[in-house]
Amino acid sequence: MKTSTQYEGLPRILNAEDIAAYLGISKSGAYALMNSRNFPTIYVGRRMLVSADKFLSWLDAQTESQNGFCR
Repeated sequence: MKTSTQYEGLPRILNAEDIAAYLGISKSGAYALMNSRNFPTIYVGRRMLVSADKFLSWLDAQTESQNGFCR
């Protein structure tokens, strides 16, 4: 489910490079995120991927869990 036009450029399936670019983090940071317990990573062989819908839902949930706290 798209909630903003900023999501339109995302491919349906994301890899670590896509996540790194979207979040503005390093590729190794994206891999660390994808290895975290609550991240919706899927494995295809040795490849780590995530559907764009699951990624955006996860991102929304992380934002909501911050309870409005901004740095």
